[in-house]
Amino acid sequence: MLERNSGTLFDLGWVNRSCVNDQAVKNRVQDLLSSRLIHADHQVEWLARSIQCIDLTTLAGDDCPSNVARLCSKAAHPLSDDLTRALQIKHGLLTTGAVCVYPARVADACLGLERLGTNIPVASVATGFPTGQTSLKIRLEEIKFAVENGAKEIDIVINRELALSQNWEELYNELVEMRKACGDSHMKSILAVGELCNLTNIYKASLVAMMAGSDFIKTSTGKETVNATLPIGLVMCRAIRAYKRKTGFKVGFKPAGGIRTSSDVLQWMTLMKEELGDDYLTPDLFRIGASALLNDIERNLANHTTGGYFLAEEMPMA
Repeated sequence: MLERNSGTLFDLGWVNRSCVNDQAVKNRVQDLLSSRLIHADHQVEWLARSIQCIDLTTLAGDDCPSNVARLCSKAAHPLSDDLTRALQIKHGLLTTGAVCVYPARVADACLGLERLGTNIPVASVATGFPTGQTSLKIRLEEIKFAVENGAKEIDIVINRELALSQNWEELYNELVEMRKACGDSHMKSILAVGELCNLTNIYKASLVAMMAGSDFIKTSTGKETVNATLPIGLVMCRAIRAYKRKTGFKVGFKPAGGIRTSSDVLQWMTLMKEELGDDYLTPDLFRIGASALLNDIERNLANHTTGGYFLAEEMPMA
């Protein structure tokens, strides 16, 4: 079991000294995409491994107990029985990393997973997701509501106004209160990177979130115009490296929004391995926020094992 990030005292000097070289980021990403390729013989193994890092998500206005139950079933059995046998994976061994829902659906998800006899954790968005435009008191109450209903992971959203106005200390203080409200549940801090204007702000927000005790830093809500991109991911990974070097704590990373294909996920896993090491290819430290991705992974695995070609709509939903 990894030691949880306990946070550190706020270090404004470290935050203010931080600056990102945009061209260097671009060059590094181009290098990764051109020279760090996963050989075709290994792609099946990597895709199967990626499934255990997926936070299988439904965040729709029409969510209800029945579609949450179906999501839980898919999380517990992400591949068809035929495909599982073809890949020689023991039945029930491969699951997604978590199921992610709104706070009002946490109890439904916990019940659905309990009925399936699996210990997959339930993650809940909170704090006025996706905008965070409610009072701090209400945001904290929403965290506590989700935790009381069984959520083991809380995906909170940061206050973008504080980040954009460079009010880093107040942002830190808010996040510390959110961390306390999470209790024993892990806190993933969503930076909403598409609304932070530049890579330097993203790096600084990453540092502040980790100083405040975040167990994961997450790119996006999936609702912004710009979500998870490799340059943004690289910047956040470098912040994780710097924080680990200074404090000794390993903080997880979760890209979310726009990761829909097997090719996408292989690029993200390559970034994790190259920048943070093999530990970041496991669900303890790497999660992917996605809803449609699993379907594409299953389709590609089926194509590989059968030698045929399956369409997305031919894949089972649950």
